[in-house]
Amino acid sequence: MNALKQTQKRIMTWLLIVDAIIIGVSFIAIKEPRPFVLGLVFGSAISGLNFMELSNTLSRAVQMQSDKAQSFTVIKYFIRYIVTAVVLYVSIVAPYINVLGTILGLVIIKIIILIGNFLGDKRFFRNILRRKEDESSGQ
Repeated sequence: MNALKQTQKRIMTWLLIVDAIIIGVSFIAIKEPRPFVLGLVFGSAISGLNFMELSNTLSRAVQMQSDKAQSFTVIKYFIRYIVTAVVLYVSIVAPYINVLGTILGLVIIKIIILIGNFLGDKRFFRNILRRKEDESSGQ
């Protein structure tokens, strides 16, 4: 369980770092950055909360019986999607929140997880750096 908390903390830390970088770039690149930044923070906050809820759901489901775990995870799944839909609706309706910033905030945690897994895997880099000639000779 300690490894799970460390993974959550690492991903949430990277989420904050990437958000800070994007916010800094948006202040330089966008003429009126406030709506974009609000959307980014709004989407990232909900994305982080959904990530933590997914972790709690899976931790609890592992300890349940199979049929109860399935219904429990499906219900939590739909709740997370409803929350995401409400966030997108609020972002579309509210004029002070940028929709693209919200979508980026919702997606950024998934990008962080994918990049973290690719960069943390040594075999990934070996496969990239391996030459085509090495594959034909069986090495």
